[in-house]
Amino acid sequence: MDERTALGLLADRLPSAGDDAAVVDGQVVTTDMLHDRTDFPDGTTRYTAGWRAVGASLSDVAAMGAAATAAVAVYAAPSFDGAELADFVDGAADVCESVDAEYVGGDLDDHVEFTVATTALGETDDPVLRSGARPGEAVCVTGTLGRSAAALRLFERGEVERANALFRFSPRIAAGRALAGSATAMMDSSDGLARSLHQLAEASGCGMAVESPLPIDESVDDVAEDGADRLELGAFFGEDFELVCTVPEDELAAVREDVPVDLTRIGTVVEREALGASNQRGGAAENRVTLDGDALPDRGYTH
Repeated sequence: MDERTALGLLADRLPSAGDDAAVVDGQVVTTDMLHDRTDFPDGTTRYTAGWRAVGASLSDVAAMGAAATAAVAVYAAPSFDGAELADFVDGAADVCESVDAEYVGGDLDDHVEFTVATTALGETDDPVLRSGARPGEAVCVTGTLGRSAAALRLFERGEVERANALFRFSPRIAAGRALAGSATAMMDSSDGLARSLHQLAEASGCGMAVESPLPIDESVDDVAEDGADRLELGAFFGEDFELVCTVPEDELAAVREDVPVDLTRIGTVVEREALGASNQRGGAAENRVTLDGDALPDRGYTH
């Protein structure tokens, strides 16, 4: 079974799970695991791996609207190379510093493939969950989409310097903090925009009507084969770690002034019935979200 199916089986055993991070007495905690064969293409530097692995957990903190405080990582590999290990720690420390957090260490272990397990901590008294979206609110996304997909194509081409630069994304901690006072639902786009929209819609019991153009990164235009491929890389590939959120209409203008990155409105929260009969057959997950009036498939990154 894939990750989503496994999580579904665990839902009854873990009733408090379901958001990007857990919140316990104002402390936010989240953990992730990344592997060489699935998460770090050939050409990924250890510096980029450290930045990206820790950044992925910091992104979960951002999605809760929390301030990041610290991170740790488990570094496992078939053997230890001093330069590679130092580069990894530098990347991990630098991504933490970029969001005013601290990298405070971790653990070393041997393993058959390079593997990283990271944990990030944060603080908030008012976390933003996935379940608060209401009809009439604006659906928004920070930054641009498709950077990681473009990076993968560039790694395949051997353009590793540019690919590594695209892989070192900025965790949206500052944006999450700015959105926290207004956003009614929020998560990061690590599994892709389309899947994130479906997850928010499911958690909130609503639908989402999304419209083109989507804020797809210009790097995608350099690697996409055609318009359909461009949409695939921007909406479904995932691993972009932007924030997808819903904001009340009357607060959107003010929020845009406070968020330190571009915040693009891509649609509107609607009642499930407002999506239309053609998108409602069977009540399947595919029918929660539309793009330009057509059902947007619930597809994205799957472990």
